[in-house]
Amino acid sequence: MLTVIKLLISAGLIYFVNEVVISRSRPLLGSMIASLPLVSLITFIWIWSGLKENPAEQVEKLAAHSTGVFWFVIPSLPMFLIFPWLLKKGLSFWPNLILCCLITMALYAAMAFLLKRFGMEL
Repeated sequence: MLTVIKLLISAGLIYFVNEVVISRSRPLLGSMIASLPLVSLITFIWIWSGLKENPAEQVEKLAAHSTGVFWFVIPSLPMFLIFPWLLKKGLSFWPNLILCCLITMALYAAMAFLLKRFGMEL
């Protein structure tokens, strides 16, 4: 049952942002909502509630998750500038999306490599 609740909340957020942008024609508001770290905050709650019996493990997993999210947000940011730039240059949606995903994957790999060199393992 908890899994269903998690799925409904997560899917509901995506649906809500989509409705704000499309139905209400408020792209900036939708962007602001989408930029909130809602997935991370929900994940914090799921980790916290799933590890109630072991407070030390709660703290360790929450801290590790939060630190990891911080470091992997950085390589995802260029996509949000490259995507609209390529659209305005005339690259159609699907090739643009695929290219941006490939660029982001390469940046994630580079970040993972850098983090490993500084002693942080995935």
